[in-house]
Amino acid sequence: MKPGIRIQLSAMMFFEFFIWGAWYVTMNTYLDKTLHASASQIGAAYSVMAIATIISPFFTGMIADRFFDAQKVLGLLHLAGAAVLYCLTTIGNATAFCWALLLYSLLYAPTLALANSVAFRQMSNPNKEFASIRVFGTIGWIATGWLIDKVFKLDAGELVLTFKIAAIASLLLGLLGFTLPKTPPRAKDSTASFSGIAGSGAFSLLKDRSFFVFFIASVLICIPLSFYYSFANLYLTEAGMKNVTSNMTLGQFSEAFFIFLIPFFFRRLGVKWMIVLGMIAWAVRFLFFAWGDADAHLWMLFAGIILHGICFDFFFVTGQIYTDSKAGIKIQSQAQGMITMATYGVGMWVGTLLSGWVTQYYTIGQLHQWKQIWMAPAAIAAVVLVLFVLFFKENKATLVTPAPAGQL
Repeated sequence: MKPGIRIQLSAMMFFEFFIWGAWYVTMNTYLDKTLHASASQIGAAYSVMAIATIISPFFTGMIADRFFDAQKVLGLLHLAGAAVLYCLTTIGNATAFCWALLLYSLLYAPTLALANSVAFRQMSNPNKEFASIRVFGTIGWIATGWLIDKVFKLDAGELVLTFKIAAIASLLLGLLGFTLPKTPPRAKDSTASFSGIAGSGAFSLLKDRSFFVFFIASVLICIPLSFYYSFANLYLTEAGMKNVTSNMTLGQFSEAFFIFLIPFFFRRLGVKWMIVLGMIAWAVRFLFFAWGDADAHLWMLFAGIILHGICFDFFFVTGQIYTDSKAGIKIQSQAQGMITMATYGVGMWVGTLLSGWVTQYYTIGQLHQWKQIWMAPAAIAAVVLVLFVLFFKENKATLVTPAPAGQL
């Protein structure tokens, strides 16, 4: 790959995840402190990205893959997204904010797949080249936390600026999109079908008992994951932690570190116990949040953040490897798409709504009863863990090259 193209693709990945990280992590605090949203409204706000994730494959499969160059669609969607992000800063009502955020999410979600398409099409050996490009997405996400806390030093009442920061970044990526290497549609002359785009072939994998158990566990484990994304920043802020947003980027540092340990553990534990270890980490992190505080037990809060690497890599990345090995060449893409829609789509949608309901239930006036709130996802993770251990029988230790992480 030419150095110039590498720089372009790295910048694309940096801005792609910088945009998301700029508003997503702190939105719960913004909705609570600025728009005075209820916990259920916060859960609903986080659910819109899950809804968009379910819909986006149909957009990319029916339209982007067949009629337009990927880099141009990427650019147009981010330009439109920049306008919507700026409009979000002018909305003072939580319900109207959620509807506008849904519009933005429908624009943003397809760009995740489009960015990958643009990158892969420029690579002669994606297995070796993609990780070094994709890591700039993680760097972009981390950069948002440090920018918010260390550069602008925003407090809870100034977080509207995060949407303006995201809007500027989206504008820049929109313009950059038109300068990226030409990526013409590959499926231009093929016949589009709903079943093909929906990945119906991948559903044949569910006939395998172990894969079915894994599939159900993947959906269910996204419910406690939703609690973390929807309320962790607000919780840590109310707990009294300083520099919350930049501290939460320790989770991304942890993710980047543990992904390199996957081959080591894979050889020794196999797929079943790798996933089990990830589930245990989910339960433990929420117990840390339930019992931690910003004084004597501050270490528990940091431990809960840092456990993100084990939580995400040992479950989701290992799951991607397992899915890839079970699918075979013909339906690998469909299988990964099916898992993505089920987890970040259906699972996260259910989880965000449930997290909002639970948090609302354990809120008295303006006081959140965080211990009770965090015990709910801890219990859910524990139940999923027990069911998985009992019913998942496969424990192959065959080492497969890890797939890149799909979500921060």
